[in-house]
Amino acid sequence: MIGVPERTRTRRPKVVLVDVFETMLRLDGLRPRFVDVGRPQHELELFFARTMRDGMALTLAGGAPPFGEVARSALITTTGRTLSEEAVRYVLAGFEELPPHPDVEPALITLATAGVPAYAFTHGSAEVAAKALDKAQLRSYLRGVLSTQQLGSFKPPAAVYHWGCRQVHAQPGATALVAVHSWDVHGAVRAGLLGGFATRYEGGMSDVMDAPHVVAETLDAVVDRLLALRS
Repeated sequence: MIGVPERTRTRRPKVVLVDVFETMLRLDGLRPRFVDVGRPQHELELFFARTMRDGMALTLAGGAPPFGEVARSALITTTGRTLSEEAVRYVLAGFEELPPHPDVEPALITLATAGVPAYAFTHGSAEVAAKALDKAQLRSYLRGVLSTQQLGSFKPPAAVYHWGCRQVHAQPGATALVAVHSWDVHGAVRAGLLGGFATRYEGGMSDVMDAPHVVAETLDAVVDRLLALRS
Protein backbone atom coordinates (compact mmCIF):
# COMPACT_ATOMS: atom_id res chain seq x y z
CA MET A 1 0.00 0.00 0.00
CA ILE A 2 1.19 3.49 -0.81
CA GLY A 3 2.51 5.43 2.16
CA VAL A 4 2.87 2.39 4.42
CA PRO A 5 6.47 1.75 5.52
CA GLU A 6 7.93 -1.72 5.43
CA ARG A 7 7.03 -3.67 8.54
CA THR A 8 9.97 -3.87 10.93
CA ARG A 9 11.33 -7.32 11.55
CA THR A 10 10.41 -9.07 14.77
CA ARG A 11 13.19 -8.53 17.30
CA ARG A 12 13.80 -7.67 20.95
CA PRO A 13 13.18 -3.95 21.55
CA LYS A 14 15.70 -1.61 23.12
CA VAL A 15 13.02 0.77 24.44
CA VAL A 16 9.34 0.26 25.26
CA LEU A 17 6.57 2.87 25.09
CA VAL A 18 3.53 1.94 27.18
CA ASP A 19 0.06 3.40 26.65
CA VAL A 20 -1.55 4.77 29.82
CA PHE A 21 -5.37 4.80 29.91
CA GLU A 22 -6.74 1.26 30.23
CA THR A 23 -3.34 -0.25 29.39
CA MET A 24 -1.76 0.75 32.71
CA LEU A 25 -4.57 2.58 34.53
CA ARG A 26 -8.14 1.36 34.94
CA LEU A 27 -10.77 3.72 33.55
CA ASP A 28 -13.47 2.07 35.63
CA GLY A 29 -12.04 4.11 38.49
CA LEU A 30 -14.18 6.93 37.05
CA ARG A 31 -17.48 5.06 37.47
CA PRO A 32 -18.12 6.18 41.07
CA ARG A 33 -17.66 9.80 40.01
CA PHE A 34 -20.39 9.47 37.39
CA VAL A 35 -22.70 8.09 40.08
CA ASP A 36 -21.68 10.86 42.50
CA VAL A 37 -22.89 13.52 40.05
CA GLY A 38 -26.16 11.71 39.37
CA ARG A 39 -25.29 9.97 36.13
CA PRO A 40 -25.38 6.22 35.31
CA GLN A 41 -21.98 4.59 35.51
CA HIS A 42 -22.35 2.98 32.08
CA GLU A 43 -21.94 6.43 30.51
CA LEU A 44 -18.19 6.05 31.12
CA GLU A 45 -17.67 3.91 28.00
CA LEU A 46 -19.53 6.30 25.70
CA PHE A 47 -17.74 9.29 27.22
CA PHE A 48 -14.29 7.82 26.64
CA ALA A 49 -15.17 6.55 23.16
CA ARG A 50 -16.38 10.04 22.22
CA THR A 51 -13.21 11.58 23.63
CA MET A 52 -11.08 9.29 21.47
CA ARG A 53 -13.25 9.80 18.40
CA ASP A 54 -13.26 13.57 18.70
CA GLY A 55 -9.54 13.74 19.41
CA MET A 56 -8.75 11.64 16.35
CA ALA A 57 -11.17 13.63 14.17
CA LEU A 58 -9.65 16.92 15.30
CA THR A 59 -6.19 15.51 14.60
CA LEU A 60 -7.22 14.50 11.08
CA ALA A 61 -8.77 17.92 10.50
CA GLY A 62 -5.52 19.66 11.33
CA GLY A 63 -4.69 19.86 15.02
CA ALA A 64 -6.27 18.69 18.26
CA PRO A 65 -6.77 20.73 21.45
CA PRO A 66 -5.40 19.30 24.70
CA PHE A 67 -6.92 16.02 25.88
CA GLY A 68 -8.58 17.73 28.85
CA GLU A 69 -10.53 20.08 26.59
CA VAL A 70 -11.65 17.27 24.30
CA ALA A 71 -12.65 15.13 27.29
CA ARG A 72 -14.58 18.03 28.86
CA SER A 73 -16.60 18.54 25.68
CA ALA A 74 -17.28 14.81 25.34
CA LEU A 75 -18.41 14.60 28.97
CA ILE A 76 -20.82 17.50 28.59
CA THR A 77 -22.31 15.92 25.45
CA THR A 78 -22.52 12.42 26.91
CA THR A 79 -24.33 13.59 30.04
CA GLY A 80 -26.91 15.56 28.07
CA ARG A 81 -25.55 18.93 29.22
CA THR A 82 -27.00 18.29 32.67
CA LEU A 83 -23.83 18.72 34.73
CA SER A 84 -22.70 21.88 36.48
CA GLU A 85 -19.19 23.12 35.81
CA GLU A 86 -18.23 21.90 39.27
CA ALA A 87 -19.55 18.41 38.49
CA VAL A 88 -17.64 18.33 35.19
CA ARG A 89 -14.41 19.25 36.94
CA TYR A 90 -15.07 16.62 39.62
CA VAL A 91 -15.47 13.80 37.09
CA LEU A 92 -12.42 14.81 35.06
CA ALA A 93 -10.30 15.11 38.20
CA GLY A 94 -10.70 11.36 38.52
CA PHE A 95 -8.10 10.89 35.77
CA GLU A 96 -5.47 11.75 38.38
CA GLU A 97 -6.57 8.89 40.66
CA LEU A 98 -7.10 5.89 38.40
CA PRO A 99 -6.08 2.53 39.90
CA PRO A 100 -3.55 0.29 38.12
CA HIS A 101 -4.25 -3.02 36.43
CA PRO A 102 -2.62 -5.88 38.36
CA ASP A 103 -0.47 -7.03 35.42
CA VAL A 104 1.26 -3.66 34.98
CA GLU A 105 3.71 -3.61 37.88
CA PRO A 106 5.06 -7.12 37.08
CA ALA A 107 5.53 -6.05 33.44
CA LEU A 108 7.41 -2.89 34.39
CA ILE A 109 9.55 -4.75 36.92
CA THR A 110 10.51 -7.27 34.24
CA LEU A 111 11.55 -4.47 31.87
CA ALA A 112 13.56 -2.73 34.60
CA THR A 113 15.29 -5.97 35.56
CA ALA A 114 16.18 -6.58 31.92
CA GLY A 115 17.61 -3.08 31.59
CA VAL A 116 15.06 -2.05 28.94
CA PRO A 117 13.82 1.51 29.57
CA ALA A 118 10.07 2.05 29.61
CA TYR A 119 8.18 5.30 29.07
CA ALA A 120 4.51 6.16 29.49
CA PHE A 121 3.04 7.35 26.19
CA THR A 122 -0.30 9.14 26.41
CA HIS A 123 -2.75 11.50 24.71
CA GLY A 124 -3.43 13.17 28.02
CA SER A 125 -1.59 15.80 29.97
CA ALA A 126 1.85 14.63 31.04
CA GLU A 127 1.23 16.25 34.42
CA VAL A 128 -2.08 14.43 34.96
CA ALA A 129 -0.64 11.12 33.81
CA ALA A 130 2.40 11.56 36.07
CA LYS A 131 0.14 12.24 39.09
CA ALA A 132 -1.97 9.20 38.35
CA LEU A 133 1.06 6.97 37.85
CA ASP A 134 2.55 8.31 41.08
CA LYS A 135 -0.63 7.51 42.98
CA ALA A 136 -0.72 4.05 41.40
CA GLN A 137 2.91 3.56 42.51
CA LEU A 138 4.07 2.86 38.96
CA ARG A 139 5.98 5.97 38.00
CA SER A 140 9.23 4.90 39.64
CA TYR A 141 9.51 2.10 37.06
CA LEU A 142 9.26 4.56 34.15
CA ARG A 143 11.99 6.74 32.67
CA GLY A 144 9.50 9.46 31.75
CA VAL A 145 6.00 10.41 30.64
CA LEU A 146 5.51 11.45 27.00
CA SER A 147 2.37 13.31 25.95
CA THR A 148 1.23 13.78 22.37
CA GLN A 149 -0.29 17.10 23.45
CA GLN A 150 3.10 18.60 22.65
CA LEU A 151 2.30 17.91 18.99
CA GLY A 152 -1.33 19.03 19.08
CA SER A 153 -2.22 15.48 18.11
CA PHE A 154 -3.82 12.29 19.27
CA LYS A 155 -2.47 8.91 18.24
CA PRO A 156 -2.30 7.10 15.77
CA PRO A 157 -0.60 9.18 13.02
CA ALA A 158 2.88 7.86 12.23
CA ALA A 159 4.41 11.24 13.09
CA VAL A 160 3.29 10.80 16.70
CA TYR A 161 5.13 7.50 17.12
CA HIS A 162 8.20 8.83 15.35
CA TRP A 163 8.20 11.81 17.71
CA GLY A 164 8.03 9.42 20.66
CA CYS A 165 11.01 7.51 19.33
CA ARG A 166 13.02 10.70 19.02
CA GLN A 167 12.21 11.62 22.61
CA VAL A 168 13.68 8.34 23.84
CA HIS A 169 16.62 8.44 21.39
CA ALA A 170 15.73 5.19 19.66
CA GLN A 171 14.97 4.15 16.11
CA PRO A 172 11.39 3.02 15.39
CA GLY A 173 12.56 -0.50 14.57
CA ALA A 174 14.18 -0.78 18.00
CA THR A 175 11.17 0.62 19.87
CA ALA A 176 8.05 -1.27 20.96
CA LEU A 177 4.62 0.19 21.64
CA VAL A 178 2.65 -1.86 24.16
CA ALA A 179 -1.09 -1.29 24.53
CA VAL A 180 -4.47 -2.95 24.98
CA HIS A 181 -5.96 -0.95 22.09
CA SER A 182 -5.60 -2.69 18.73
CA TRP A 183 -5.85 0.62 16.84
CA ASP A 184 -2.91 2.01 18.83
CA VAL A 185 -0.73 -1.02 18.14
CA HIS A 186 -1.81 -0.90 14.49
CA GLY A 187 -0.65 2.72 14.26
CA ALA A 188 2.68 1.86 15.81
CA VAL A 189 3.24 -1.10 13.49
CA ARG A 190 2.36 1.04 10.47
CA ALA A 191 4.90 3.61 11.70
CA GLY A 192 7.65 0.99 11.74
CA LEU A 193 7.67 0.20 15.46
CA LEU A 194 7.33 -3.17 17.12
CA GLY A 195 3.80 -3.83 18.34
CA GLY A 196 2.95 -5.59 21.59
CA PHE A 197 -0.79 -6.21 22.04
CA ALA A 198 -2.41 -7.32 25.30
CA THR A 199 -5.87 -8.74 24.60
CA ARG A 200 -7.36 -8.36 28.10
CA TYR A 201 -9.38 -5.28 27.10
CA GLU A 202 -10.67 -6.21 23.64
CA GLY A 203 -10.72 -9.98 24.13
CA GLY A 204 -8.77 -10.83 20.99
CA MET A 205 -7.14 -9.56 17.83
CA SER A 206 -8.92 -7.37 15.30
CA ASP A 207 -9.58 -8.69 11.80
CA VAL A 208 -8.92 -5.32 10.18
CA MET A 209 -5.79 -4.11 12.03
CA ASP A 210 -2.21 -5.01 11.15
CA ALA A 211 -0.97 -7.94 13.20
CA PRO A 212 1.21 -7.03 16.18
CA HIS A 213 4.62 -8.61 16.58
CA VAL A 214 3.69 -10.07 19.97
CA VAL A 215 0.28 -10.98 21.39
CA ALA A 216 -0.72 -12.22 24.85
CA GLU A 217 -3.65 -11.74 27.20
CA THR A 218 -1.84 -9.75 29.87
CA LEU A 219 0.73 -6.98 29.84
CA ASP A 220 3.34 -8.96 31.72
CA ALA A 221 3.04 -11.84 29.26
CA VAL A 222 3.43 -9.41 26.34
CA VAL A 223 6.62 -8.04 27.90
CA ASP A 224 7.95 -11.54 28.50
CA ARG A 225 7.42 -12.39 24.83
CA LEU A 226 9.03 -9.16 23.62
CA LEU A 227 12.11 -9.82 25.74
CA ALA A 228 12.31 -13.40 24.52
CA LEU A 229 12.77 -12.21 20.94
CA ARG A 230 16.24 -12.28 19.40
CA SER A 231 18.02 -8.96 19.01
